[in-house]
Amino acid sequence: MKAASNFKSAASAIALSTALAAVGTVAVQLASTTAAYAAVVSSIDVRGNQRVSDETVIGNLGIQPGVQFDSADINAAVVRLFETRLFSDVRINQSGSTLVVEVSEYSIVNQVLFQGNSRVKDDALTAAVQLRPRGAYSADAMNSDIEAIRQAYARVGRDDTTVTAQTVDLGDNRVNVVYQIQEGDRTKIGSITFEGNQAFSDGRLRDVVSTRQSNFLSWLTRNDIYDADRLRADEETLRRFYYNRGYADFRVLSSDAQFNEAANEYSIVFTIDEGQRYTFGNVAIESSIPGVDAESYRRSIDTREGRVYNAADVESSIVGLTEDVAGSGYAFAQVTPRGNRNFENRTIDVVYTVDEGPRAYVERIEIRGNTRTRDYVIRREFDLSEGDAFNQILVQRARRRLERLDFFESVNIATAPGSQPDQVVLVVEVVEKATGEFSIGAGYSTGETINRGAGVSVEGSVSERNFLGRGQFIRVAASGGRDSRDYSLSFTEPYFLGRRISAGFDIFRQTREFDTYESQVDGGTIRFGLPITEALSTQLAYNYTRESYDYRDGCLDSSGAFDPSLCNISPVLQSAIESQSPWIKSSVSGGLIYNTIDNMQNPRDGFYATFTTEVAGLGGDANWVKFTTRGNYYRTLSEELDLVGVLTAGAGHIEGFGDDGLRVFDLFRSNDRIIRGFDFNGIGPYDVTNGTIDHLGGTTYFHASAEAQFPFPALPQSLGLRGAVFADAATLHGNDFTALGTGASLRASVGAGILWASPFGPIRVDYAVPVAKEDTDEVQNFSFGISTRF
Repeated sequence: MKAASNFKSAASAIALSTALAAVGTVAVQLASTTAAYAAVVSSIDVRGNQRVSDETVIGNLGIQPGVQFDSADINAAVVRLFETRLFSDVRINQSGSTLVVEVSEYSIVNQVLFQGNSRVKDDALTAAVQLRPRGAYSADAMNSDIEAIRQAYARVGRDDTTVTAQTVDLGDNRVNVVYQIQEGDRTKIGSITFEGNQAFSDGRLRDVVSTRQSNFLSWLTRNDIYDADRLRADEETLRRFYYNRGYADFRVLSSDAQFNEAANEYSIVFTIDEGQRYTFGNVAIESSIPGVDAESYRRSIDTREGRVYNAADVESSIVGLTEDVAGSGYAFAQVTPRGNRNFENRTIDVVYTVDEGPRAYVERIEIRGNTRTRDYVIRREFDLSEGDAFNQILVQRARRRLERLDFFESVNIATAPGSQPDQVVLVVEVVEKATGEFSIGAGYSTGETINRGAGVSVEGSVSERNFLGRGQFIRVAASGGRDSRDYSLSFTEPYFLGRRISAGFDIFRQTREFDTYESQVDGGTIRFGLPITEALSTQLAYNYTRESYDYRDGCLDSSGAFDPSLCNISPVLQSAIESQSPWIKSSVSGGLIYNTIDNMQNPRDGFYATFTTEVAGLGGDANWVKFTTRGNYYRTLSEELDLVGVLTAGAGHIEGFGDDGLRVFDLFRSNDRIIRGFDFNGIGPYDVTNGTIDHLGGTTYFHASAEAQFPFPALPQSLGLRGAVFADAATLHGNDFTALGTGASLRASVGAGILWASPFGPIRVDYAVPVAKEDTDEVQNFSFGISTRF
């Protein structure tokens, strides 16, 4: 073996020496050649050019008559002429004292045409291809355009699209470029499966990732399109999901997408390694900064010994510690968590170390990928700007804010070295997504009642949450049914006067038709919102409405006057209609909103609560003060079963002041957000006229609800269908207009429902049965309509 090794070493040395000698010989030859070809010409003759002038060609040569040049100069001239992308061929020769430059020009593109396309419009394809009218034609560019068109179709789920191209010679060195497109059928995602998962089912994990299996509604949702970048994002989503549920060793081993050309569909397989599930062990804080008492900041951390390990809690603890230490005057403090695993006890001890971080400053913030969203819309989500001390926690907070805007498919923030050692450049990469929405929904009321007729109601809306790329929200909505018609326009500017204060307005008209009377409310609201913390915000508003009431035609005699013999209506309602219409309300309102919900579209954990006070009496006819509150608490009861518990509670009270006091129309009326199983305005104080019951509403209500939500085992979760069982309880009481039903009698109901995250918006169907009721209550077992969670 040693002899063989020595032989190889000797052979390598000989080969290296031979190569060096050969290089030396070639160098001598090149030097001789260069010297041999050094020349001077007296003129330059350009041939073959039709559109390009002689001066343009000569200007790109770098060779001038009367100046010595060599073969290297000629090679450089050829390269420069090709780089102009004006010529398909260039030849340079010397003929006597003349340098002859022969060129072949590219044809000029007259038109770029697309034929056979319907799913992707001409404008989108024009933006994707390189060739342009009045530009130079290139076969290489045309071939690249074919692939670009295929990729454009792949992004809309048409992977089997075929594209061919041809040119049509128009003479005078002009051509039309025609792309023939055969779109084919829509490419589907046939299956999404997981290998290696034990703690969570395939169905639960399919609900975590954004890529969806194809179903009969995919043509509306468009979320079953395979995209390699989305698959990478889904890997990260899976990591976060497992890390936040105790699986600190979780890994995505692979994510593979196999395309079946015969079926025109993808099969996606995620191979994962879950690892063990951990709980938090000992949690400690250490500091290397003089004067910083680590234990005094323990209130800033969210991780607690004995709890299931959660990476989100670790992140929020880092944020809290960093902010509190920085608030104490240590702007460059850096918090680093260190985890020590105990494999036997399956615990992770966490130590938060507070150090003096490197002194670095933000030189500039570069934003990339935003073709529609204005730069300032992204910049304003940062709590730091150029020249500020670099803070990684503030950068991560900005990333979360940008993600919550729901303007982008993905948000990535990286750092690059600045022009000085203590400066960094923040690079923000975003991928935009569609932000406009069109939704349509329907509701159905069963059973004729005194307050609402049976039948179908339909509502639709058009909204844009990134209006003109300015981050503004605008929504136009209309709804109508047998007994109601609503119209509204809303607009919100989230950063009023460049500050983190939202400002907006709402304009609306609401009409209602009851058995004996009808109402119309026209009004508007001007509102302002101000964040107090990341979870707590406040809202102030001025409200103005004009209410008018009138009898239905069936209650009027031939002269148009009200005839009591034609209608059974409470004298209380009759008095309000005749003496308190129209009625002006001018009020101000203030509210607090607390929100820690993990996902507003599909909540599973967190708390959402509101408290609002409204005072009417700033002019107008109304004089009262109203208090309302409502809270929703979500908690995942079983990760394995995807079982979510929901507790809801709320209350309201209205109190009149001044000479006019309250009207009957100012009182609270029951609805399905207070208690299900009863009709709208079907419980509470009432009046009786000729045997007909009119519920009048109450000054005070309380309600509570407990609900469990779960997936349907036999249905794919990509359909967005979930089941629910619930129990409701409520009371509505207090009324100065009647002595009937004014007590705080408790009503209760139990039932089941179906929740559907449909392409038209969240829809809910409930069937509830009252288990505690009064004889005068009006029952409504079945309800179907747009779901409002908060």
